[in-house]
Amino acid sequence: MGPGDLEDIIQYLPREDHPDLMVGFHLADDAGVFRLSDETALIQTLDFITPIVNDPFQFGMIAAVNALSDVYAMGGRPITAMNIVCFPTKNMDKNILIQILKGGFEKVHEAGAALVGGHTVDDLELKYGLSVTGVVAPDRVISNSGAKPGQALILTKPLGTGIVATAIKGNMASADDEAEMIESMITLNRFGEEAARFGIKGGTDISGFGLLGHAGEIARASQAGLIIESEKVPVFSRAMEFAAMGLVPAGSWANQKFCSKSLQVASNVPEERLNLLADAQTSSGLLLAVSPEKVDDVLASLHSHNAPQAAVIGRVTEGPPGNIEVV
Repeated sequence: MGPGDLEDIIQYLPREDHPDLMVGFHLADDAGVFRLSDETALIQTLDFITPIVNDPFQFGMIAAVNALSDVYAMGGRPITAMNIVCFPTKNMDKNILIQILKGGFEKVHEAGAALVGGHTVDDLELKYGLSVTGVVAPDRVISNSGAKPGQALILTKPLGTGIVATAIKGNMASADDEAEMIESMITLNRFGEEAARFGIKGGTDISGFGLLGHAGEIARASQAGLIIESEKVPVFSRAMEFAAMGLVPAGSWANQKFCSKSLQVASNVPEERLNLLADAQTSSGLLLAVSPEKVDDVLASLHSHNAPQAAVIGRVTEGPPGNIEVV
């Protein structure tokens, strides 16, 4: 389902109005946040995906990291997780599912959370993910409405999972290309837990709507504009090469089309780089709005949190609200 489809559906739903609901679904944030007390708020999220790699254990790790990322994107700490499984029991070996669940279990424990159960259904298509509960202090919540003009935009992981995965399926990518992508996708976005100590209030994680789609959510929710310096955006080693070959998944084209009405692209930006900015991501990084005086400290911390390619990729402007300029 594309970003436009989701917006069309949400506009017809009644708005949830509760005095302790700090973040609901109407601004398309990464997770819901509900205040339990002055000291503690609950973060709740759910995410599951179809396989993006062939190895079931790696797929389990990727799907788990992808779901846990929503809690980190809100500035929180995961505490419990539950498995969500759709599995074709009639034509797939149950040992495949065992390996998937072991991969998820490993990453849940790496995050310091407890796996407390789950639900499994028989389905024609394999899907796996997690429902995750986290906690955060109410004054430390990160949301896509928290970006302010003058702040820098930092992206914590390289882009290109959709394009590289397409190249892998077409037997165009090497083992090194696949290893680079997988290593990124199984790396937890744990920096989100400590982002608030740098005063970070605005951010999101980059997933299926691509960098442009999720950046657009920040711009609209924050009533600000964004400038993205395309050459500064980190990408996988051969992602530009694969994009130039036309190995772009359908979801990425849909993302670019949806963003086009609020997007201005400089004439010198190559088409393949624009395709990467719209590329539908799985288990990608965080996009954070950071005050200029904190940028060096944030980058140093990220580089020590297994995010060596984290980089400043642009800035937040006064607007027009919701507008993205790619230079």
